[in-house]
Amino acid sequence: MSFGGQVTQPTLPDWIRGRKIRLGDLHDVKRRMRGGGLHTVCEEARCPNRGECFQHGTATFLINGRVCTRSCGYCSIAHGRPQAVDSEEPRQLAEAAVAMGLRHVVVTAVDRDDLPDGGAAGFVECVRLLKALEPAPTVEVLTPDFRGDPACVDRILEAGPDVYNHNVETVPSQYRRVRRSGRYSWALEVLRRVADRRPDVLRKSGIMVGLGETRDEVVAVLADLAAAGCQVVTIGQYLQPTPEQVPVERYWHPDEFAELDAAGGALGLTVFAGPFVRSSYRAEEAFLRVLNR
Repeated sequence: MSFGGQVTQPTLPDWIRGRKIRLGDLHDVKRRMRGGGLHTVCEEARCPNRGECFQHGTATFLINGRVCTRSCGYCSIAHGRPQAVDSEEPRQLAEAAVAMGLRHVVVTAVDRDDLPDGGAAGFVECVRLLKALEPAPTVEVLTPDFRGDPACVDRILEAGPDVYNHNVETVPSQYRRVRRSGRYSWALEVLRRVADRRPDVLRKSGIMVGLGETRDEVVAVLADLAAAGCQVVTIGQYLQPTPEQVPVERYWHPDEFAELDAAGGALGLTVFAGPFVRSSYRAEEAFLRVLNR
């Protein structure tokens, strides 16, 4: 939306405005991360849940550096030419998981299209070291699309993660504007590959709303995900992290999220939907819910 050449956004509704981040809750986990030279996607992507998660001693580890080779319209993670991958990163991550007493560890990464394997080796080593711990936590990987290369997905699966997460992020009509370097077909193929090769591994994906999509488009994506073998879907409100990212087109009402939850359930999906739901939010709960149903 625009007026006089300036972009305007819809008024922030009460159910969004009411969420406050308590910065005091962040410091302990941040100290542990910095001490090990680690970073979290919670901070880099300015997740609105980071205070709650950090207060409970959980975080989503960001590997393969802090600089992404892509520049997606919704994301505030730094992009450009990244440095070489730190070979000590997996060991530091495993040590942090022990120090934090984590039962469920989520590992994600920036896109590394500059590397022959897209950064898959980093995931492999992290999963291997985490699974060697005693007791071993459950491990969730949230990977890039590896530009459609199934060999990268296979390598990570061989390491033995418990959950494989790859986000479609948005509906196909918004990919050119929001996820310029990605392909909707690549995202679905990652999930399909996991379902075919390792049906015992939980498949998960996520989508943002508020970027200009329609309800019918979101429901169509849920159907595509179910057909690809996905089991868990997170649906949350897009919140513009800085003025440099694409603006919010509209704020979905909590009742609309409940409708999406029901639509996904009718397709056999376990759905976590709400304004502040994010891909790794309550990740252990999602894993246990599917495991025990």
